[in-house]
Amino acid sequence: MSQVPKSPSLCSISEEVYCGTHLQPLQLFCEDDQITVCSKCVQSPEHMQHVVYGIQEASEYYRKLLQETLVMMRGKLEATKSLLADEQERMAMIQEEEQRFKEMIGAEYKMRVLLLTEQMALPSLRPSACTFDPDLEEACANQLRTFSTELKYKSQEMLQRLSHLGRENMNKLKTSEACAYKYLCRLQETITELEKKCGESAITLLQNAKHCLERSECLLLQSLKPAHITDLSSCLLIKMEKALLRLQRDITLDRGTAHPSLVLSEDLRSMGFGDLPQSAPDTPGRFDFSASVLGAESFSSGRHYWEVAVGQATQWQLGICDCTEKNSNIPQASGDKFLLMGSMMGTDYTFWVFPPLRKVCLRTPMYKVGVFLDYVCGQVSFYNVTEQSLIYNFCDLTFQGAVKPIFSLCIPNGDVSSDSLTVCLPQIHS
Repeated sequence: MSQVPKSPSLCSISEEVYCGTHLQPLQLFCEDDQITVCSKCVQSPEHMQHVVYGIQEASEYYRKLLQETLVMMRGKLEATKSLLADEQERMAMIQEEEQRFKEMIGAEYKMRVLLLTEQMALPSLRPSACTFDPDLEEACANQLRTFSTELKYKSQEMLQRLSHLGRENMNKLKTSEACAYKYLCRLQETITELEKKCGESAITLLQNAKHCLERSECLLLQSLKPAHITDLSSCLLIKMEKALLRLQRDITLDRGTAHPSLVLSEDLRSMGFGDLPQSAPDTPGRFDFSASVLGAESFSSGRHYWEVAVGQATQWQLGICDCTEKNSNIPQASGDKFLLMGSMMGTDYTFWVFPPLRKVCLRTPMYKVGVFLDYVCGQVSFYNVTEQSLIYNFCDLTFQGAVKPIFSLCIPNGDVSSDSLTVCLPQIHS
């Protein structure tokens, strides 16, 4: 802020106000006592040792300070409005996120019950595939009921934790919102006061000017921070269902859809970048807008699972792509995919899902991803194979036709990229 002028200055002022004691014009301002005085008052023992300025000079100095403070106040006001809007947006988002996670938990529970039911019905799990044994049927039914009850209990427990954490987060956000709103009102009141003060005449402006600045400074020193809330994804500690391995498919890459920048391995399981774009015929199904390739296999029914090693790839996408004939079998840039996306910068990993684009919080790096598709139920799930846990699932989807696996890397900008993706061979299971 501006420094106090070092030398007094007697300047003529438009208003003529007189000292009640000496009946002399009040043309001076005592900095120590923050009052206007006349020339005789200055000579009295009361003010003799005080710093005194001309009223006009003092008023210009304080007007400048008030105007500078006003600028800072307006900046603080905009920052507080932004914080308030962010907290209100987070309140809406956390409600939406809680509902989405509840749907994800419900979809996982439903899928696991279906997998258990199918697994219990497998002939390989029965002593005799040809002979009907009522006792065996009853034992299998009881075992299925037990497993289903356990799964239901776990899912309900998870839903309860989710609801509890959601309430805690909402209370924190509401408290933060209330504090921000209260602070916003105080800022608006102070700004109005400062604006009025800046427009006053010299003598009126000097009255309580210092006190007004001190109160404003105290308000400016206050700092509001966004509420610290707990990530709801911490409730989604859902372990992978081992029965998914029974649905693992032997997926290979479709060379005819590969972007020209991509090089595919001979066994059509790995993809990466070459030094030069590949010479490939211009086919209708080939990607030309992203470094992507489709799986050779397509699915229009049933349940399917495959795993992809992402290794140290810095940017990648995995998921499924709707290859309906309505699009002339040409992959579209958006609207026909359900994707998990990973990005690595240094040691920091960020994961997103689409559509819509949402950030997914994970606590550890991910080197292998499992993709599960239930065509009939309309579910696509992604799993962290290393941690054996659910990352995210899309549920209640409606597919218009056949869907295919899709794999993408980020096209390097200038330098050659060593990023690669590899579709894993199905694991042998009993």
